[in-house]
Amino acid sequence: MKNFALIGAAGYIAPRHLKAIKDTNNNLIAALDKFDSVGILDSYFPNADFFVEFERFDRHIEKLKRKNVLLDYVSICTPNYLHDSHIRMALRSGAHAICEKPLVLNPWNVDALAEIEKESGNQIYTILQLRLHESIIALKKKVDSEQQQEKYDIDLTYITSRGNWYDISWKGDESKSGGIATNIGVHFYDMLSWIFGEVQENVVHLREKNKAAGYLEFNNARVRWFLSIDENDLPASVKEKQQRTFRSIEINGEELEFSHGFTELHTESYKGILKGEGFGLVEAKQSIEIVHDIRNSTISKHGEQHPFLK
Repeated sequence: MKNFALIGAAGYIAPRHLKAIKDTNNNLIAALDKFDSVGILDSYFPNADFFVEFERFDRHIEKLKRKNVLLDYVSICTPNYLHDSHIRMALRSGAHAICEKPLVLNPWNVDALAEIEKESGNQIYTILQLRLHESIIALKKKVDSEQQQEKYDIDLTYITSRGNWYDISWKGDESKSGGIATNIGVHFYDMLSWIFGEVQENVVHLREKNKAAGYLEFNNARVRWFLSIDENDLPASVKEKQQRTFRSIEINGEELEFSHGFTELHTESYKGILKGEGFGLVEAKQSIEIVHDIRNSTISKHGEQHPFLK
């Protein structure tokens, strides 16, 4: 049984990490969040010590260390801009870090963390759960086996409606979240680069606070993408069903079905990490480079535009 701490216990994604720690028969000894709405802990680890101040949490971990209570992993579910700092804290504490995506906001942060990882002797892992989804694995196997000469033509569309709270929260602040492409798109970019290879071209056609669109070309695919949190972008057929999310990946005109099978992917991620087979800095870097370039590119009309822009 390994000892875990969790930073960001009141966040949206924290319950998936709590469940993964529990499902893999491990123990949560401490949790931190500046918000105290963490009753979810009772469902998993009611005996975990809880803190609302980082300094007291940090001191508690240090005291445990002096009592020979070893901390094996720190799970990080905090706002994107804090990931770098909290990963460093985990390694300083002698633990491995398990961090939600995006691991960090900028590619050079990955390089700096690689140095710290080497110095500490501990590992930094991230959650790239789409790589564990059955439909995505099947697609990668299909693409690898076909080895076709022509590049695949892909349309990626993801619209997930968000209310007024979004702009008030850290997610609405680009300096903290990285903007819309980073916040809701990074796992799709990771999946595409995992299957279709290195990025050859990255063009941005639209970049607004609540939506973005562009064109990505990989070694083996041409991708038109559109991301939005604006419910007005939802197709009429989706609005009629009173649904607030639309997710579509078309590959050479055929829809990839992957709407189900997400519920256990964090647990599967933890199983891999505990076996030393998790996704680390190397796997995370290309998607971080993609979203960094999207965030900093000038708007262009070059390249094929997503149909939603037309």
